[in-house]
Amino acid sequence: MVALSVKKNLLIFVLVGILAGFVPGYVKGQSVADIVTQDFFNGIINQADASCAGKNFYTRAGFLDALNSYNQFGNLGSADNSKREIAAFFAHVTHETGHFCYIEEINGASQDYCDETNTQYPCNPNKKYFGRGPLQLTWNYNYGAAGTSIGIDLLNSPETVATDVTVSFKTALWFWMTNVRPVVSQGFGATIRAINGAIECNGGNSGAVQARVQYYTQYCNQLGVAPGDNLTC
Repeated sequence: MVALSVKKNLLIFVLVGILAGFVPGYVKGQSVADIVTQDFFNGIINQADASCAGKNFYTRAGFLDALNSYNQFGNLGSADNSKREIAAFFAHVTHETGHFCYIEEINGASQDYCDETNTQYPCNPNKKYFGRGPLQLTWNYNYGAAGTSIGIDLLNSPETVATDVTVSFKTALWFWMTNVRPVVSQGFGATIRAINGAIECNGGNSGAVQARVQYYTQYCNQLGVAPGDNLTC
């Protein structure tokens, strides 16, 4: 009888938590999967040309699989804030990948993204750390730290981000939760600054900033939430 009572109380706690938005992965009774529907995902990837490599790589299932490892994503206490985070994430992904067209950075192999001063995650001289995945993960220290979080040696196998869709989305969610989540409450402009501020903000590339904002406001409209203030940087 005691065990039955405990189970009953636990079930009540979980149900109340889901309704209140306190259970990871849920937004006021809606899971992130309920918000990022197949139609929402298709609305992005269907705009990519049929010849795009990412067209046959990125999947909603891969995103949801990755979400299991970062289930605080899309759970900011209120339905509106949570939906804004989801809209912001996919706005940046849309911009970085060209509607899920690109898996790897264009001409990335010709770029040098090895920070030799970083001794915690030293570069493998036979590997390249150019942009890969939904948020175009770059630099040896990001591959190293993301790999540590995920449990894969990405420092010595960075190409995995371009061949395993779940790992690819995990690196994007890792980067988001580590570098972007802390500033999400400051407005979409702060998320731009966290992702590519040194190049785009303060007039660096106003066209790119406006493109990101356009995607964000579009997705907010689709999710039925106001975009909030401080949209640019």
